[in-house]
Amino acid sequence: MPTMAGDRVSRLFMLVCCCFCITTILMTYNTFFIEEEIVENEEEEDLYEDIQNRNFRDKDRPVNMGSHSHEDDDRTKANEMYNRVRVLCWIMTSPSNLDRKGLAVRTTWAKRCNKYIFFSSVTNDSFPTVGLNVSEGRQHLTGKTVQAFTYCYENYGNSFDWFLKADDDTYVIVENLRYFLSHHNPQNLVYFGHRFKAIVKQGYFSGGAGYVLSQQALKKFVQVGLRNPLLCRRDGGAEDAEIGKCMQRLEIKVGDSLDINGRESFHPFTPIAHLQGNYPAWFYNHTFHKVQKGLGCCSDYSVSFHYMSPADMYLMDYLVYHLRPFGLHRIDKKTNYFLPVGKK
Repeated sequence: MPTMAGDRVSRLFMLVCCCFCITTILMTYNTFFIEEEIVENEEEEDLYEDIQNRNFRDKDRPVNMGSHSHEDDDRTKANEMYNRVRVLCWIMTSPSNLDRKGLAVRTTWAKRCNKYIFFSSVTNDSFPTVGLNVSEGRQHLTGKTVQAFTYCYENYGNSFDWFLKADDDTYVIVENLRYFLSHHNPQNLVYFGHRFKAIVKQGYFSGGAGYVLSQQALKKFVQVGLRNPLLCRRDGGAEDAEIGKCMQRLEIKVGDSLDINGRESFHPFTPIAHLQGNYPAWFYNHTFHKVQKGLGCCSDYSVSFHYMSPADMYLMDYLVYHLRPFGLHRIDKKTNYFLPVGKK
């Protein structure tokens, strides 16, 4: 009996040891593969995060956009318009925006103007920018605008027909701007842009969408308006509204820029915002014309869009000037796709 009892104890002990070994092996196996899976998941997450960070860092990376347009384009009409409708474009920027926003503007649309000038609070000869005697900040946008227009008038007032003000997040299709302006006389006291109806009786134009002054409007603005503080404010306030008040007092008219289908051509938001109708609430009460979305939002010959990131600008430049659907070529059957002067 003692021998049998001892054997049972030995067998039980061996069984317990075997179970312990098997359990240990299984736990080690599971732990290994769970840890491997965790490591793999962490590596995937790290890789995804790295890609996202790289995309964030690189999305505004400068792009060599090459020539002004597709190499096979017939530029005959555009070149004729270039010589006939002379446009000086000036771009409001700041020292901190030069390497990204300023560079994107210079690389894409600015080069299609007859002349372009970047204005900042600091002179930068290598970019280049013209430094103005004004501090940075929204409260000084009026001052920067006034000084920039004054510089343009004093140095180029008789050399160009039209003077466009744009921000460094404005994208302009310059050929469409010239085409639109070709139906207007630069000797008239008029300026154009996206029209708002608040604050100023005749309305005023969105600063972000860009607005363009005729040669005579610029002359009267500088020679008359800026010499009388009762007519034109030299700094402070909301830049676009202050310019609008000044223009009304100087009897410089707001021109209309709708096309023949009643669609806008200067746009205060991005293309996708206008297409989707993704507008802020204030816009419905401020914009002069009926708010539209979808293809009714924007003229086929649209001039400008606002809130464009550098990446948006490079993409827009590619889509407008380089991408082509095979076998399709638009034939312009009309000489004017915009409303005649005086029509609304």
